[in-house]
Amino acid sequence: MERAIVHMDLDTFFVSCERLVNSQLKGIPLIIGGGDRGVVSSCSYEARAFGVRSAMPMKMALRLCPQAKVVKGDMELYSKLSHTVTEIIEEKAPVVEKASIDEFYLDLTGMDKFFGTYRWTNELGARIEKETGLPISYALSVNKTVSKIGTGESKPNGHREIPNTDVKPFLDPLSIRKIPGLGEVTFTLLSRIGIRQIRTLSEMPAEVLQQMIGKNGIDLWKKANGIDFTPVEPYRERKSLSTEHTFTQDTIDIPKLRALLSGMVEKLAFQLRDEEWLTCTVTVKIRYSNFDTETKQCRIPYTSADHMLTKTVLELFERLYQRRMRLRLVGIQFSGLVRGSYQINLFEDTQEMMALYQAMDKMKKRYGFDAVARCAGARLKNG
Repeated sequence: MERAIVHMDLDTFFVSCERLVNSQLKGIPLIIGGGDRGVVSSCSYEARAFGVRSAMPMKMALRLCPQAKVVKGDMELYSKLSHTVTEIIEEKAPVVEKASIDEFYLDLTGMDKFFGTYRWTNELGARIEKETGLPISYALSVNKTVSKIGTGESKPNGHREIPNTDVKPFLDPLSIRKIPGLGEVTFTLLSRIGIRQIRTLSEMPAEVLQQMIGKNGIDLWKKANGIDFTPVEPYRERKSLSTEHTFTQDTIDIPKLRALLSGMVEKLAFQLRDEEWLTCTVTVKIRYSNFDTETKQCRIPYTSADHMLTKTVLELFERLYQRRMRLRLVGIQFSGLVRGSYQINLFEDTQEMMALYQAMDKMKKRYGFDAVARCAGARLKNG
């Protein structure tokens, strides 16, 4: 049975959300981001026409487009609207994967026995736009790679169907930049030897690509040929990340407890980023020496940044730990997970802060988690 995979992407999602609540922002260059030392989280098509791009330093963006309106961003609003869209899709589609806060995959395989799959997709897209007011682009094809590229080629606010017979004619003339997961280093390497179109890449021997760029070469060759058997996996597959620590001796040492919690947050936050998750619900648990157990929970804007999560966890701990009895256990849980990259919600952070996270994560992946740590968590380990 031929697969039927839909990729849906809410167009310039943050910008569209801001325009929903403020119609005066429509039709003008709009940048979502932090202050002068921050970075661009999102921007409108009007701003992109001047060369503004996501993750660009704000100073550079405003030099390119000085007339742009800058909005700080409201993750609470974005999270709420993302949840609304998710509910609409999950109510109708049999299998849904939420790839990020504004991106979805749907597996409609077999549904064409009952009615046209593309017609069904168009009806769902129309319902999303009618009920939320958010523009959405989407594409239906035989796998995730082709449908995602199809969505990108349909933007803004467009849609298309790419049946199996049209996959190669659709992909061949496109730039290799369109292939999901092909980074700047690989693009530069391939461009130097004249490989700039997907057609050229697809005609290369897969073994040669593997020798050039390593184990990902085979996957890249498959994508260039429209081959992708990756399943659509419901994002609820992992509902939470958690960790607990039981003391060998019950303790009332507040600095020690705060340092331990900071270290626990750092470890979980790194796991979130490594697996590309964002969390919106934080829970702290404590167990007293008499085995009484208490928890406190709060919702926050989607994030996977240490400093935001640590602040929330320590605030919850202060509100929770009121009895001043010795503790035998502390625990942390991050839940309400969705796929996404932690950069999207660092509205108040600087380019230096983002670079620091990337550098620390790179060192942890290469040399192990303990290779580098924040002072609070390291103090406990060394103390």
